[in-house]
Amino acid sequence: MNLDKARFNMIEQQIRPWDLTDTRVLDLLFNVRRELFVPSAYQGLAFADTQIPLGHGGAMLTPNLEARALQALAMNAESKLRVLEVGTGSGFMAALLAANAEHVWSVEIVPELAATARENLARAGVTNVTVSVGNGLDGLQAQGPFDVIMVSGAVAAIPQELLAQLKLGGRLFAVVGHAPAMQAQLVTRSSDTHWLNRPLFETVAECLQAPAQPGFVF
Repeated sequence: MNLDKARFNMIEQQIRPWDLTDTRVLDLLFNVRRELFVPSAYQGLAFADTQIPLGHGGAMLTPNLEARALQALAMNAESKLRVLEVGTGSGFMAALLAANAEHVWSVEIVPELAATARENLARAGVTNVTVSVGNGLDGLQAQGPFDVIMVSGAVAAIPQELLAQLKLGGRLFAVVGHAPAMQAQLVTRSSDTHWLNRPLFETVAECLQAPAQPGFVF
């Protein structure tokens, strides 16, 4: 496979047509090597518009969903952002987030996936990501509050614990609902007690593996 050509086609044919206008996001997708985070058995699908199985019940988000999440979060390196990711998976989304963050804390519920993600991130030269094992839907209160929270998988509802760990003005991206009627949402904390929810688009993503818990429903 010509990796550079496949990467170019992914961006130009799958991603840019979906109103992806943020050049910072497009540059990231060119520069962060997705193939380093894809299991060897699925290298042929590294740039395909599909969820790639990771084993242990995990899956990578589609390239289109990764890109649209990054555009919605509107991150920039100058802001020295503190970022929480829920659901590390292969580590690729953490690597994308890390490019415009001071530090990313990523929480994965499956120990085997967390270990693989650490290896992938090290191989890619990403040094500002900490991967831990646990239920990320509880957040990481000791490291918060966060400027950005990325939920890398679908949830039935957004847990109040995560919303409470957003800074004022902080942003959270999540895919909410049940297949096939899921919706990408961007939540911004507007005050100590209020959050603004902006529905973005309909989509489908693999549900996060996590214990059932009460959520905040918009």
